[in-house]
Amino acid sequence: MQTTTFAELGLSVKVQAAIQAAGYSIPTPIQQQAIPVAVSGRDVLGIAQTGTGKTAGFVLPMLARLETGRARARMPRSLILAPTRELAAQVAQSFEKYGVNHKLSLALLIGGVSFDDQLRKLDRGVDVLIATPGRLLDHFGRGKILLTGVEILVIDEADRMLDMGFIPDIERICKLLPPARQTLFFSATMPPEIQRLVDTFLRDPARIEVARPATAANTITQLFRYCPSTEDWEKREVLRELIRAENVKNAIIFCNRKRDVAILLKSLQKHGFNAGALHGDMDQMSRTATLDAFREGRIQFLAASDVAARGLDIPDVSHILNFDVPWQSDDYVHRIGRTGRAGKEGRSLTIVTPDDIRQLKDIEKMLGTAVTWIGAAPSSEDLVSAGKRRRGRRQGKRSGGATAAVHGAGHSGARRNGAPSRARNGSRRDQEERAHAAPKAPPNLAGNRPPRRSEAEPAPSGKPSRGERGQQARGERRANGQTQAGRSESKVRQPWEPRPPRPQHYREDRTPSPVGLGDHVPAFLKKAPRPTPR
Repeated sequence: MQTTTFAELGLSVKVQAAIQAAGYSIPTPIQQQAIPVAVSGRDVLGIAQTGTGKTAGFVLPMLARLETGRARARMPRSLILAPTRELAAQVAQSFEKYGVNHKLSLALLIGGVSFDDQLRKLDRGVDVLIATPGRLLDHFGRGKILLTGVEILVIDEADRMLDMGFIPDIERICKLLPPARQTLFFSATMPPEIQRLVDTFLRDPARIEVARPATAANTITQLFRYCPSTEDWEKREVLRELIRAENVKNAIIFCNRKRDVAILLKSLQKHGFNAGALHGDMDQMSRTATLDAFREGRIQFLAASDVAARGLDIPDVSHILNFDVPWQSDDYVHRIGRTGRAGKEGRSLTIVTPDDIRQLKDIEKMLGTAVTWIGAAPSSEDLVSAGKRRRGRRQGKRSGGATAAVHGAGHSGARRNGAPSRARNGSRRDQEERAHAAPKAPPNLAGNRPPRRSEAEPAPSGKPSRGERGQQARGERRANGQTQAGRSESKVRQPWEPRPPRPQHYREDRTPSPVGLGDHVPAFLKKAPRPTPR
């Protein structure tokens, strides 16, 4: 269905007025196709690349459908599930922007926020509930929320849910909802697990696909810079060169590891760049404050992990810098999708090391074309030897020494990586010098014990040897008519024989008494004996 204005999509007058107040007039392709189907009440399966306006594609029809009705305490009328706190907060901002003409109540259930504030909103009743799966199940487990009144369910960034391990939680939540509901399902890619989820919980959905899955927008200029070294400090130098060469208004710099985000932030601040950080280990207050500062322009560079790669709508991001090549090609598309949004121009620059050639080939295969290089491209030898390199950063140097100490491994970590421990025995050179200095003794074929002396050889002190003493004892037993078997049999009590008396010991008064539990009590705990009457 081809339309040119929001007035032709079946939206209410209040929603259209809010859209005009926000400054939008032409819907995106995903909005043109998804909004009319969602307004009619049918399930929707939306597949579109990031930055195409999927959030407005389900927020606008939900506002139109929720205009009539009333919310009840602890029974939300609609539910939106998002994989991250930032994406959930962004969806809440979209509802506030487009729902200015509606009197709809909203609650945001995310981690890092007090339970009491969220419970007060749920007790008053909410029309729109936006939550992450973990916090929603926490409230449900406490008995603070009922999901039997949900009329509309929205699952946003479903492929990201799969990457973060939320699919079991999604399945559990869907089973708690009433079957007579409308489900809007949005994802950038469709792996088999996501397709199974769609087949299970959606009823005859309208499949809307406006672009080939895992493709980047045409408004993004993608460039790559080759760094022959795998050392992080040299990569940071290359990063600073790219920043100075480009006309950077603001940029998000992505790293694969959270610890690298913190190191990169310190490096940028040390060299005079106005930078902040965003990763999963930060508390919610710090994450929100950093995002607000970046949106408002108070922070120019944002060093981030992949927590900022999905769904975040930060307007006018001029550059995306990949300090690390992502491990998955899909993550590359989501990262660079933070720029070039809503038809605007954007640039992405990726630093590639010899260890990243394999991931680079996956990106080229996904894009369907060769990448464009800034400066010299990797040589043919680098491309050929890419499969022979060990994956990971400086794995060959982690066998011991300073690198193992940095990663908290110590000598035990060195043994885990297949190298001998040097903390106790010193370096290998020291071991070899000690081996040459002290000649080895001839091997002892009889083990570590000295050879036994012959029984015929007399003892050096004139005393009988151990063998001689044993032979004398055996002779004495034979003279007395007692054998080894007889001695063993004499110690075994037969059933008809009486039990021997229990052993006795004598106290200070020399009176015998049987051994009992009282004899094991310390003396200072015993009661004094009663005096004998006279």
